[in-house]
Amino acid sequence: MRSIGGGGARSATEETDLACPRRTCASQPAVLIPIASADDPRIAPYRALKDRDLDRGAGRFIVEGTIALEQLIRTGRFPIDSLFLSEKRTDALAHLLQQVSPVTPVYTAPQTVMDGLAGYHLHRGVLALARRGDQPTAQQLLASLPPGPLTLLVLIGLSNHDNVGGCFRNAAAFGASAVLLDETSCDPLYRKSIRVSSGAALTLPFAHAGDGASLLAALRDAGIDAWSLSPSADEALGKLLPPARLALVLGAEGPGLPADLMARSRRVSIPMAGAMDSLNVATAGAIALSHVFARRSR
Repeated sequence: MRSIGGGGARSATEETDLACPRRTCASQPAVLIPIASADDPRIAPYRALKDRDLDRGAGRFIVEGTIALEQLIRTGRFPIDSLFLSEKRTDALAHLLQQVSPVTPVYTAPQTVMDGLAGYHLHRGVLALARRGDQPTAQQLLASLPPGPLTLLVLIGLSNHDNVGGCFRNAAAFGASAVLLDETSCDPLYRKSIRVSSGAALTLPFAHAGDGASLLAALRDAGIDAWSLSPSADEALGKLLPPARLALVLGAEGPGLPADLMARSRRVSIPMAGAMDSLNVATAGAIALSHVFARRSR
């Protein structure tokens, strides 16, 4: 084993000090644990990423890439079980590894071993295994938000991980406070969703449970107005002044939002030119979020 950012191997005290807070751990060197074979049981959770991405077990998920790892470490929202890095990346990541608890295993391997384990070429060479912890319901999340103006993004029936990741990235970019997803939407902590979100899925509060009707009811009970985005709506987004507490509701591409859900909210459209009848859902969300952000910034 070799260390990054300081002296030699961990002491027995460091190995057992599982309560080490980040402020004290950050000054300790990270100890790198070399892995010579893809069959090593210590890295079994990283095996066949594409096939097992939705079945990590024990409430764990995979983070891939430097940007997402930075967000994972910076927020401390999700406990990190281990890191798995390409040998070529360890020096460049030394500043991040110094912020990881010294009791967190940091495995390193040649690129060929990483690729063989994952089942494809991991050109980023950066993986982490983290734990979800307890996830809030929509009601719990809404109750935790501060009073005053806020913007929420609500996703109904989104089954594409790129779109979910893009929506999270847009929500973070335009100052949304949180994201609500119904139970049919895909997992924002899926590896690709996290990567497309540029790590925003790791930092932005979210609740992923219930159906569309229950989410709209929770918004109503919390005193939050809901705007449902639909190409068929009569009111144009650009003409509207957003209320102080607003949720923008987006449905899946193709079917869009169910009629019964739109009937419970204000229907708003984004005017378009030509023969196109709809926008990509993440694009529509970005336009709506940008409109609200700009109006509130005046």
